[in-house]
Amino acid sequence: MNNLIHPSGVLYAGSRPFPHLAACEHFAGSEKMLNKAIQIQAELSVEGRPVFDITADCEDGAPAGREREHAEMIAGLILSGANRFGRIGARIHDVRHPAWRNELETLVGGAGQRVAYIVLPKPESAEDVVTQIAALDELRGRHGIAREIPVHVLIETPGALHDVWQIARLPHIEVLDFGLMDFVSAYHGAVPAAAMRSPGQFGHALVVRAKCEIAAAALGNGVVPSHNVTTEIRDANVVREDARRARQELGFLRMWSIHPNQIMPIVEAMRPDFAEVGEAAALLAAAQDAAWGPIQHEGKLHDRASYRYYWELLQRAQATGMPIPEDAHRRFFT
Repeated sequence: MNNLIHPSGVLYAGSRPFPHLAACEHFAGSEKMLNKAIQIQAELSVEGRPVFDITADCEDGAPAGREREHAEMIAGLILSGANRFGRIGARIHDVRHPAWRNELETLVGGAGQRVAYIVLPKPESAEDVVTQIAALDELRGRHGIAREIPVHVLIETPGALHDVWQIARLPHIEVLDFGLMDFVSAYHGAVPAAAMRSPGQFGHALVVRAKCEIAAAALGNGVVPSHNVTTEIRDANVVREDARRARQELGFLRMWSIHPNQIMPIVEAMRPDFAEVGEAAALLAAAQDAAWGPIQHEGKLHDRASYRYYWELLQRAQATGMPIPEDAHRRFFT
């Protein structure tokens, strides 16, 4: 078994492997809610891996005038032993807000070695994203941080949507998020409020167009598309159905949560079909035994194109806490 080649070593020659992230990104702003999220992240972990990331919110979570203190609190949490998985990121203010540079300085200078990612909200153009990424890189250099700090960008304005393919190609971009509420608000009342919730958000042409363009730009550039929040926090079936439609109809691989009740419905809806997981495990084992050359499996021909598909499916299954067949787990995840 030790002489067999791992799929990550052979299936992506000359290209960047697609980032495999948790299927749920949970936002929390206050210290109390962040500590609660950290507790839930540990409770729901599978085999030492969290099934959701936590985004600590400097934008909507910080009391006005106390942005620096709020960022310092978040940096402390990221550095603390409570952050056992290293999967806490942070959203700063947008490029037009006077606090964003101080927030970025506090987070990178104080927790740059451990912050999982930085979320940039409300860009009006690709140039806005470039400005904040340049500041991030300058701070990394000043503080001697060699590791890349991934960047997530919130597409929530018409200008950002216009530049979305350009944004997806920028350095450090890992996720494109859709900000539905601000996006609808930016259309000056032309898009009805019903498009901010279900089923309207999956029916209004301008909103669906935006989601399709974001998903296409992200996936076309090796970036993860992340779906907007669901405002329903009591009915888990609404959350689950929104996540299912986002995944199956629009190609999103990740979704925001704004309440602990939403986390598992999102994770469950984003999971691959169990039958496909078993098929992927069997096919990849046969391909590995054949040194990743073309094979015939159950009457069908397969090569590295299908191997990549099934390998990414198997990784997505693991990221959502699905059980992996024992042989495949031993071959690929130990």
